[in-house]
Amino acid sequence: MFRRVLVANRGAIACRIIRTLRRLGISPVAVYSDADRHASHVAQADQAVRLGPALAAESYLRQSEILDAALLTGAEAIHPGYGFLSENASFVDACDRAGLAFLGPTAAQMRELGLKHTAREIALREGVPLLPGTGLLADEDEALAEAARCGYPVILKSTAGGGGIGMRVCCTPAELQEHFTAVARLGLANFGQAGVYLERYVEHARHIEVQVFGDGRGGVVALGERDCSAQRRNQKVIEETPAPGLSDAVRQQLLATAVRLAAAVSYRSAGTVEYLYDADREEFFFLEVNTRLQVEHGVTEEVTGVDLVEWMVRLGCGELPAIETLRPEPSGASIQVRVYAEDPAHAFRPSTGVLTDVRLPEGVRCDTWIERGVEVTPFYDPMLAKIIVRAPTRAEAVMRLQEALGQTSLSGLETNLDYLRTVVATPTFATGGFPTSFLSQVVYRPRAFEVVDGGMQTTVQDHPGRTGFWHVGVPPSGPMDSLGFRLANRLVGNGPSAAGLECTLVGPTVTFHAATTIALTGADMAATLDGVPVPRWTPVPVLAGATLRLGAAAGPGARAY
Repeated sequence: MFRRVLVANRGAIACRIIRTLRRLGISPVAVYSDADRHASHVAQADQAVRLGPALAAESYLRQSEILDAALLTGAEAIHPGYGFLSENASFVDACDRAGLAFLGPTAAQMRELGLKHTAREIALREGVPLLPGTGLLADEDEALAEAARCGYPVILKSTAGGGGIGMRVCCTPAELQEHFTAVARLGLANFGQAGVYLERYVEHARHIEVQVFGDGRGGVVALGERDCSAQRRNQKVIEETPAPGLSDAVRQQLLATAVRLAAAVSYRSAGTVEYLYDADREEFFFLEVNTRLQVEHGVTEEVTGVDLVEWMVRLGCGELPAIETLRPEPSGASIQVRVYAEDPAHAFRPSTGVLTDVRLPEGVRCDTWIERGVEVTPFYDPMLAKIIVRAPTRAEAVMRLQEALGQTSLSGLETNLDYLRTVVATPTFATGGFPTSFLSQVVYRPRAFEVVDGGMQTTVQDHPGRTGFWHVGVPPSGPMDSLGFRLANRLVGNGPSAAGLECTLVGPTVTFHAATTIALTGADMAATLDGVPVPRWTPVPVLAGATLRLGAAAGPGARAY
């Protein structure tokens, strides 16, 4: 067994790998950027080495610095996690030259299977079903000719893409001409490969993938399939196993073709074969191979009892038992949601800041790197945690997931938590077997309003307010006009102590994301709702998207509620 392993990653996956290394008695070594110098994976490791500034290109993607860190600390192997250098064949070659074990597939396998056009060629040779498509396209003219042959709509893809980057659906020749150069440019900018190919686009499709593990000598086992159809802009949000609604015959065919494809290259370590599944016809087609550990590997571990990171480590040091003796029998159902620092009310743009409170559910698996006081920066993927539930049946797993999300609370910045609660509460999610377009049909309206202009001095108050906290620097507080405050709550049916806004001298401007009822009391601030004057001292219905504007206080009093 290795004595020391370097984890060439950060965030949730670095912490998850360190957890297994600790259990195996292996000393973990972390690497970090300046932005991550106080991160959880650094604190959990025995040693930590600085790589450079915050930008990934200057830290986590610097191969020479990572190799130097491994040699400096006496690490014998490197686990890449996912993302960053996990599918970089030249990094694998560099590890081999440095005498370090790379815990993953070989460089040749990455080149053969990691590039989508060569993976398609191998799949074709091995009899794996393929959508009508092409190899690498020489130029736009060839793309137009091939699209006409395959039939519109088609989807343009970067050969080295991932996570939905470098993919465009084209319904007409004009759209293909518009997107061809952009897809090539995205592939080059994000993955260093400008190659583009196309496939026929199936509108009502599901995304099914098979987890495989190979011993590097031709032995391969499949550890079940995962349904990753809950996607937003081709980025997975919710994953589960087993895939709902698959017949036994289709499931066995999926597993068998995945094993055949991986065995064809004597695949080594963990990998995933992804398929597009047409539920109407019960047909599946090869998409790509991910030559690394997947973000969603945890659901497979939950139903099989396997620790995939442990298998990767044991294979790397030559201590993995014969692969055929390890074949597990999946049991139960598992679902994972990805919790992101992003704002669903504003096109899911990433959010940054300090997490002032973190409460994660008990009794379920949470792969995370966050804790109270952690700063979420703009430099990396905004994923905060993966909440993973397991139960004997899918219906019970859905209920456990709903309960777990209800117990989760993150404060200090915007997250997709409430959005996830909305998604898993829909009848479509409860039924399962939905297509990849499902999330685009979910209507999400956060029960919140957005402060457009804060006014002169607008504060959140409650009654009777907070007293007795001078020792921690909090002065006595509460509404100045407690009667007006309590009456406003009564008018809209709230309890007298419900929180509300106290507006001083000049009021704020707010936009409501959901329909609600408001009441204005206290000083007259000439309030308007979408330009229409708002009466005071009476309940007022508000539609989603409406904007309330309060001006300067006029007449008696200086505060409105």
